[in-house]
Amino acid sequence: MESYKPPFTITNNILALVSSISEKLGHITATSNLEAKPHLRKNNRIKSIHASLRIEANSLSLGQVRDVINGKIVLGEQKEIQEVKNAYACYEKLSDINPFSIEDLKSFHGIMTKYLDEESGDFRKGEEGVFHNDRCIFVCPPVRLVLDLMNMLFQWMNSAKNSIHPLILSSIFHYEFVFIHPFSDGNGRMARLWHTAILSKWKPIFEYIPIESQIEKFQDEYYNAIAQCHAAGESTIFIEFMLTQIERILDEVAQQINENSEDNTFHIKKLLDVMEYDIPYTSTELMDKLGLKSRDGFRRNYLRPAIELGLLRMSIPDKPNSKNQRYIKN
Repeated sequence: MESYKPPFTITNNILALVSSISEKLGHITATSNLEAKPHLRKNNRIKSIHASLRIEANSLSLGQVRDVINGKIVLGEQKEIQEVKNAYACYEKLSDINPFSIEDLKSFHGIMTKYLDEESGDFRKGEEGVFHNDRCIFVCPPVRLVLDLMNMLFQWMNSAKNSIHPLILSSIFHYEFVFIHPFSDGNGRMARLWHTAILSKWKPIFEYIPIESQIEKFQDEYYNAIAQCHAAGESTIFIEFMLTQIERILDEVAQQINENSEDNTFHIKKLLDVMEYDIPYTSTELMDKLGLKSRDGFRRNYLRPAIELGLLRMSIPDKPNSKNQRYIKN
């Protein structure tokens, strides 16, 4: 099989982003032990799963996704609930993935699409197109080329993994995978899972960094970057897009860790101590129980950190500022 190298250009912007991300990772690793914060890790994983599925039009809220993962009964479409269960099973095994193995890719696709796709775990047998908002933005390569294209992509990854920075290599893989569209279903979910898997082999902390939630915030830009790369015939624009999102999510994670410092741990414990399980409370009721007057201080030091850690949930998660909002101890 002829050797293949995906077309891309290393720009000054890409080099600057790689340097900035590496610096921020070093700071996060040096100043905090994310592995020792199980609530924060689990909450970020739930955010990853919710965001990745939401990009694919899964309508379950963050709270519902959390409830499915925690084994609670959720009213919703069985297909969407199964998508959550499957994605969680994949993300829980992130450390077991060999991202440079095509067999692992097919195996994890089988987990990601279990009970949902007749071709689960196998490359597609029909022609496909990529749709966004009911509009076909790209006609995929013919099915007869899929196996060769995937073999060439993985051969390139294995030959390049020691010479191309993982931040760049993972972005190139993500784009090339989406371009090939090797499966009949679950391609977006698998592309984002594999992107995280490649980065996790480089820095294990990426297992708990919700890159997917950042992509979901800029979903239109995500698809636009892919479309521009299709037109340009190379993945440079997509690499820059993904590195920008990774840099941004690292800023959020650093803030998250700072907000959940030892001082806030004391505040969170006080808040949880005045609450009963499964009882909904208004913010005013909680402030009264704590003897607090400053609403801003309550939200900053007590409420927001507890929600971020998954220790509290909102009764109306999709409308956080609703006057009917209540807070429930998990």
